[in-house]
Amino acid sequence: MTIAVGSRRPSRPSAWEGAALGRILVAEDEPRIASLLEKGLAASGYTTEVADSGDEALALARSGRFDLVILDVGLPRMDGLEVLRELRQACETLPVVILTARGTVKDAVAGLDGGADDYITKPFRFEELLACVRLCLRGERTTDAAGTISVGDMSLDLRTKRAVVDGVGADLTARELAMAEAFFRHAGEVLTRAQLLEAVWGHEFDPGSNFVDVYVGYLRRKLGKDRISTVRGLGYRLETDARTTAA
Repeated sequence: MTIAVGSRRPSRPSAWEGAALGRILVAEDEPRIASLLEKGLAASGYTTEVADSGDEALALARSGRFDLVILDVGLPRMDGLEVLRELRQACETLPVVILTARGTVKDAVAGLDGGADDYITKPFRFEELLACVRLCLRGERTTDAAGTISVGDMSLDLRTKRAVVDGVGADLTARELAMAEAFFRHAGEVLTRAQLLEAVWGHEFDPGSNFVDVYVGYLRRKLGKDRISTVRGLGYRLETDARTTAA
């Protein structure tokens, strides 16, 4: 659903969704959007609290009471990107999803490079935001049965959101983890942009977006630029001669 006046409310949560409750800080100064987010997240099984300024959002985010922050950029008294910088400078690992009207790729890259786990632009579909929330909280809530995926000298721990390549570890954001998982589970296969979009962002994400290319670039920095090759006209491939095994 697109957040707009007259939009229907999300359906009631399933029993599975209810098992994945979390506390979410909504940093949003527009009352109508804040109210819609509160109601939608509550209907999906989450507990929320709203901060309508940047300084309040930073103080609450540092309180240790929240599992995730939904952060607007244009907040009064402290810009959302400044809030994010302050959190990341303190080595805070709290997941942050930017939700903003600033929709250029340059804006998105600035937010992601600043340490956000994801970047969603307004107007937006609530289902997309909800999927993002579940994805960002996934690392803490994945059961032991999910295990670690190993490909040659690379491994991907779905519980800790960490990749290890030739003995060197790298922490991944929620989106990076989802894309890395797709590559690891299909090591040696060519994955098209459409397949990666579906695996990471879902069916309704804009197929014309270049976010796949941006995130492949992020993974190359963390896994090694020669680990993911470009197959011209087709997509990308995780290079390995070893077979994929799942623990």
